[in-house]
Amino acid sequence: MFSTRTFDFLQQLAGHNDREWFKAHQQEYEDVVRTPALSLITTLAPSVQTFSPRILAVAKKVGGSLMRVQRDTRFAHDKSPYKTNIGIQFRHFQGKDVHAPGLYLHIANDECFLAAGIWHPESKALNAIRHCIDENPNAYQKALQTLQKADFVMDGESLQRPPRGFSADHPLLTELKRKDFIAVKTISKDRVLSADFPEWLMSQWQACKPLMAYLCFALELDF
Repeated sequence: MFSTRTFDFLQQLAGHNDREWFKAHQQEYEDVVRTPALSLITTLAPSVQTFSPRILAVAKKVGGSLMRVQRDTRFAHDKSPYKTNIGIQFRHFQGKDVHAPGLYLHIANDECFLAAGIWHPESKALNAIRHCIDENPNAYQKALQTLQKADFVMDGESLQRPPRGFSADHPLLTELKRKDFIAVKTISKDRVLSADFPEWLMSQWQACKPLMAYLCFALELDF
């Protein structure tokens, strides 16, 4: 799987973030980043299917669960062409892009974490989740309790004011104001490098299953 060479490469990429350097070190990227990442995805695939048969784990260089190393710089002030992290996402098969319910792993020198939920859902989906929380609060609160016991925290952007149609004294206003419904758990580099990392990952993601099931219910997706 991953090794200290993985983090060394990401550190070097951060200091030489240009196409000429990356091209010269393409094979190193393949050896210490992409190949271990694809191996991890392959190893996790059966367990992801057990977690939910609707979640995809696809070990492909392009178009699969491994997110591309190239950055989309079209609307960014930072024009650095490459990401200095590894991103792996197992998303719902009915979702068209990264804005679908899924599991996520982030590996970088500055921070490593695992996450689950939905990031930046479009307005219709976001409205559906909010109304589901309003109408079915108990299951959502139980999902939050399960996450808290496993040391996950809800993260992401939130509105400053109550969303349209909801009062300022709503008992779940903090949750209704969310623009992202993501549970996050920070992990260490040592954990990423551990021999049992794949098994440990899935054991942690089990705590996210109630949240994932709830989001799929809210969006009328199979789970």
